[in-house]
Amino acid sequence: MSEQQEERISKTQMKKRMDELQDLGMELTRLSAETLKKIDLPEDLYEAVREYKKITSNGALKRQTQYIGRLMRETDPAPIREFLAKLKGENTAHNAFLQRIEQMRARLLANDDALTAFVADYPHADTGALRTLIRNTRKEQELGKPPKNFRALYQEIKAVMSDGSSADGSADKAEE
Repeated sequence: MSEQQEERISKTQMKKRMDELQDLGMELTRLSAETLKKIDLPEDLYEAVREYKKITSNGALKRQTQYIGRLMRETDPAPIREFLAKLKGENTAHNAFLQRIEQMRARLLANDDALTAFVADYPHADTGALRTLIRNTRKEQELGKPPKNFRALYQEIKAVMSDGSSADGSADKAEE
């Protein structure tokens, strides 16, 4: 068998790839303008997606969908897929990182000694701010108030854990 025959792609396979790229492009049309700006899209694709959102005619929507599909064939889909996967929460490493934050928050709220261990692991952590957030969160929970400090504690722990390495030298970063 020659190399040409091995590399030859059937029309069906080619159509399937084009449809997948078009579907990926359509996923972009469901994102907010702010989220779209976070993806490094080629200018013409970005504009085509924004234009799609303004169209009301069915025929024009179909043409714009095809245009987006054509632009997607000229674009590397890997970064877009990766961004959408993270956005959907399919990134298992990121999910595991978020679960570690949740577990750490629960430990910090349950046990005062956990703060000492946390600061030992993350020496760059602001001990005073964490201690205040823990105290305020406990009070908040006792009084049945909305979880303002509970959320703030989560964000503080997330910032500390994603900022740097733990004291044992292992990086505990997750993709943001």
